[in-house]
Amino acid sequence: MTLEEIMSNVIDQDRGRRLEIHDPFEGKPTGIVLWIAGPDSPTQRRARIEMMDELAERAESDGTIKAEHREAARLSCLAKCVLRWEVQHEGTDLAFNHRNVLRVLRAAEWLQAQVDAFAGDRRNFNPALEEPDVSYRATAVASSVGYAR
Repeated sequence: MTLEEIMSNVIDQDRGRRLEIHDPFEGKPTGIVLWIAGPDSPTQRRARIEMMDELAERAESDGTIKAEHREAARLSCLAKCVLRWEVQHEGTDLAFNHRNVLRVLRAAEWLQAQVDAFAGDRRNFNPALEEPDVSYRATAVASSVGYAR
């Protein structure tokens, strides 16, 4: 892989890849589809930097950070990696914004686990694959975190 190919892949990762969320019990698609920025993308880099800034702001005078603040910062960082989506709630499209992304991610730990695992797995952003079929990976992730049977 040349430097040009590496740089091109980083730019491509910022366009995101499609992740269809799967039911953790039967492995069936839920109908929730998210486009996730790759681990080397400028979007994920900015999200990590903002998380560090947020944690620094919330640090106590002795440098400690409460677990609830660490968890909120982690979830906000993950939400910032979602670039767009197809999500319905009560029969209508749910507006895409940071607040709603957090709302969807907070719905279940297993949902967060699928998004987090996908966002950190460079195989999902392989430059040789135009748009990989990632449904099997989401099911594998659900299985690996102890949800799918």
